[in-house]
Amino acid sequence: MHKRVYIFDTTLRDGEQAPGFSMTTEEKLQMAQQLARLGVDVIEAGFAVASKGDFEAVNRIAQEVEGPVICSLARAIEKDIEVAAKALEPAERRRIHTFIATSEIHMKYKLKMEPDKVLERAVSAVRFARNFTDDVEFSCEDATRSQRDFLYKIIEEVIKAGATVINIPDTVGYAIPEEFGELISDIMNNVPNIDKVILSVHCHDDLGLAVANSLTAVKHGARQVECTVNGIGERAGNAALEEVVMALKVRGDYFGGLYTNINTKEIYKSSRLLCRITGSFVPPNKAIVGDNAFAHESGIHQHGVLSHRLTYEIINAEDVGFPASRRIVLGKHSGRHALKQKLEEYGVKYTDEDVDRIYEKLKSLADKKKEIYDEDVEALIYQEFMKISDEEPVRVEHFQVQSGDNLMPTATVKLYYKGEERTATATGNGPVDATIKAIQKALDLSPKLLDYSIKALTPNTDAQAEARVVLELDGVKASGRGVDTDIIKASVNAFVDALNRAIMRKEYILQRTELREEGTV
Repeated sequence: MHKRVYIFDTTLRDGEQAPGFSMTTEEKLQMAQQLARLGVDVIEAGFAVASKGDFEAVNRIAQEVEGPVICSLARAIEKDIEVAAKALEPAERRRIHTFIATSEIHMKYKLKMEPDKVLERAVSAVRFARNFTDDVEFSCEDATRSQRDFLYKIIEEVIKAGATVINIPDTVGYAIPEEFGELISDIMNNVPNIDKVILSVHCHDDLGLAVANSLTAVKHGARQVECTVNGIGERAGNAALEEVVMALKVRGDYFGGLYTNINTKEIYKSSRLLCRITGSFVPPNKAIVGDNAFAHESGIHQHGVLSHRLTYEIINAEDVGFPASRRIVLGKHSGRHALKQKLEEYGVKYTDEDVDRIYEKLKSLADKKKEIYDEDVEALIYQEFMKISDEEPVRVEHFQVQSGDNLMPTATVKLYYKGEERTATATGNGPVDATIKAIQKALDLSPKLLDYSIKALTPNTDAQAEARVVLELDGVKASGRGVDTDIIKASVNAFVDALNRAIMRKEYILQRTELREEGTV
C-alpha cells in the first residue's frame, strides 16, 4: 500500500458552514490561494447548489486557483451534480463529491427511504457524476452508525458505478479511535473492490476525538484525511489539518513512513489568515498554532530547551512557520521593502500607490507606538485588502466618548447606513458599551452580542488591540475583527465588521440553513 496520505481540505465548505465562520467569495478565494501554497491535495470549495454565492465562490476558485484538485459537494440528486459540474468547469483538475446517508436512523427519519432505494440513488448519482469528471468521491453519511453489511454493499456498488474515492464520515463525532480503526479494517477486508479506490475519512470533534480517529484510520489503511484549518466546522468542528499533518510528520516512525505533501512552513500563516478572515481567535494552548504552542514559562523547561531543544520541544517552531516577533524598521527604504515582502507572502496583488498608502499608515502607527512588528503589518494589510465589500452597509464616520470615575459613560456617533447619514447618543456601563449602544440606536437595530474579547497584538502597553465580536442579527450569526491602538476604536471596528457581515449574509446564510436541515456530510 502506498505511503502518501492525501489532504482534503474542507475549510471552505464544512468549516465555513459553522455559525459565525461564513465567508464572502473574495475571502474564500484568498483562503483558497493560501491553501494552494500550503500544498493541500484537494480544496472542497463549497456546496455549489446551496446559493448563488456558493456557486460563484466554487467557480472563481476553479478559475483562479492552480495546483490542488477543486471539489464541490453535491447531494445524490442530479440537479446538485449538474450545478456542481457547471461551477467546476474552469478547473484543470476537478472532483464532484456526492453523498447520501447510510445509517438506519438517517434513512428512516431524515431521508424516509428504504435501504434499497438509498442504494439505487447512490449508484445513480455516482454514475451521473462520471458524465462530468473522472474524479468522483462518494460519502456514506453517518457511516459510523451504519449497519456493516449494508455499508459494505453500497461501497462495493458505487465503486462499480465509477467512484474513485470512498469517504467514511464520522458525521456526528460518535466513534472511539479503536472502533473506528476496526471499521476501516473491516471495510478493507469485506469490500472486494476497495483496492480500486482511495479510502478517505471525515471526522467530527463532538467528543474531542476527530484527530485521533483520523490518525487511527490512516494506521488501518485510509489514505485521505478530510480536515480543516484550525479544526473549524459544524458543531465542535472537524479534524484540525495542522494536527493531523504534524502528527504524521513528527511520528513518522509510528506510522511507518506515511507522509503528506503539505508545505508545513505555511501552516501558521494559513491559521492566521483564516482567523483574520473569519474574525476568530485560536486558544493560546491550541496545538501547533496557538500562541503558547512553543512558549516555556517553567524554569526547568526553559533551562532544558536552552540546553537542547528536544528536551521539551518535539516540533521546531520554524517548521510550521511560527514566527518570532520581529520588529520592522521604518527607514526610508527598509520599511517599504519589508512591507512589499509581507504583501507578497500574503499573495496580495498591489501597486506602488498601494505600498505608498499603507506605508504612510504604518508611519502614522509608528508615531503612536515605539516599535512596529510583523503582527502590526499583517493587521494593516488585512484591513486594506481583505474587506468584505467596498460598499459595506454601515460605515462609522466618527465617535466621541466621555467617561471617567464619577462620570456616566456617554457616546455620540455619526455614521452612514446604506448612504444615509445618522447620528445618536447613548449611555452605557463603560465607554465601549456606550458606543455600541449609540451605533445600535442610530441604526435602529438590536443585534444580540454573543461574545466579545480583546487582546494585545504585540508586547508593551502601546500595542495595538485586536478585538473580536460575535453577534446575532435576526437569527444570523457573524463575527468581526477590529485593530487599533485605541481599544474603544478597535472594539467599534470589530462590532461594525460583524454587523456588516450579518446584514450582507442574512439571505445567503438562510439559504444554506435550509439545505443544511436536509443534511450534509
